[in-house]
Amino acid sequence: MNIPNYGEAKSRDKRDYKRVDFIFDKKIKDKYKNKKFFLKTYGCQMNEHDSENIEALLCSLGFSKVSDYNDADVIILNTCSIRENAHNKAFGMLGRIKHLKSIKKDLIVGICGCMAQEESVVEEIVNKYKFVNFVVGTHNLYQLPNILDKAILEERQQIEVFSREKDLVEGMPVVRSNSYKAYVNIIYGCDKFCTYCIVPYTRGKERSRLKEDILKEIDGLIKDGYKEVTLLGQNVNAYGKDLYEDYTLANLLEDIAKKDIPRIRFMTSHPWDFTDKMIEVIGKYKNIMPSVHLPVQSGSDRILKLMGRRYTRGEYLELFNKIKKAKPNMAISTDIIVGFPGEEEEDFKDTLDLVKECKYDNAFTFIFSKREGTPACKLKDNTSLEEKEERLQRLNNVVNKYFLENNKKLVGKEVLVLTEGISEKKNMYFGYSEENKLVNFSSLKDIEVGSIVKVEITSAKTWSLDGKEVE
Repeated sequence: MNIPNYGEAKSRDKRDYKRVDFIFDKKIKDKYKNKKFFLKTYGCQMNEHDSENIEALLCSLGFSKVSDYNDADVIILNTCSIRENAHNKAFGMLGRIKHLKSIKKDLIVGICGCMAQEESVVEEIVNKYKFVNFVVGTHNLYQLPNILDKAILEERQQIEVFSREKDLVEGMPVVRSNSYKAYVNIIYGCDKFCTYCIVPYTRGKERSRLKEDILKEIDGLIKDGYKEVTLLGQNVNAYGKDLYEDYTLANLLEDIAKKDIPRIRFMTSHPWDFTDKMIEVIGKYKNIMPSVHLPVQSGSDRILKLMGRRYTRGEYLELFNKIKKAKPNMAISTDIIVGFPGEEEEDFKDTLDLVKECKYDNAFTFIFSKREGTPACKLKDNTSLEEKEERLQRLNNVVNKYFLENNKKLVGKEVLVLTEGISEKKNMYFGYSEENKLVNFSSLKDIEVGSIVKVEITSAKTWSLDGKEVE
């Protein structure tokens, strides 16, 4: 049994890690044919991509996927710990599963993802959720087949969570959820330690994949007909800093942009690592999409310092404007936290003023959520929940205003849309523009899913655009 430890997880010594190839244990290949699994994913794109690996690993064991957990022999929750809401949803699901397990005695239940790396969560599972058969962490997901096999064979709880990252495993199988858009991990972990964030503890130190492995994966996706790749990392901008002296995300973006791939995106960016070279490359290549996610979190210098964000309001705005100038249709989205411990009304007004200056195309807004083990959890907080909720509402009113304003600017213009399917609207398709805006559009002919079409925008809403295909 391996239990997570935050003290070890926080360590950022210069220990080396090896690149190793994934090897599937042939003794258990197809061992569970005719068995079924249900997989529930919470959280970010990294978790979504992890679930693509989990599904492939389970299929290699012989399992088939079902959409109803009541029909499953194995239920796995791939969890998120970034906010309390995701945490509560996962435990709520466990409550429903407990009832099912009282009926299906042979049901196997497992926990993966970031919650599996939390000390308090694993302690709670060991003490209060004994019906959970296994827990596997983010650092040893590749061991899932053997851990699951052991959990099925042995009548005892399997807790296998490495507190610290170990080898960087390449070549894990993947069942992609989409046949024209793909996620590609380029860096794991985060070294920023923002005071409110649990991710550096649950995902470990920053570890970049070799550029050769990434480019080989991109080549394979191009060969398979993929139209869009999104480069992923907890702090994607830090790519290469731990591995190379003179090869960064800017270099990687340029190498990928020179390939025959129509669309390239990347996320999530920390402003501190967003370089002028990156901006230059983004502006230079048409297949690097004019859409950047640039979390600000707060518009107050005092709160930014308490958050440990390592930039000032002025530095953020300077970077924001540089990125905006990179391409004429550049769309920038952000994350904002309200009600951080110590936030006064003046601090909140600074955030509103920054939003009014930036006029974001999209924003993900949240009330501060305490995460046990982080420094911010210990800060004094005198603001009531009611006041935080009122601030969030005021903020949302402002950001929504600019979403609509920015969308209206596209009315009458032509945009390129990657078709993703048939819209809920009658006789309409839907997809995303280069600016990452949802577009519902009509066409006089059948459109193939995965194709990129030119659409004239005819009307705008806060969250979407309507249009018609240009013949």
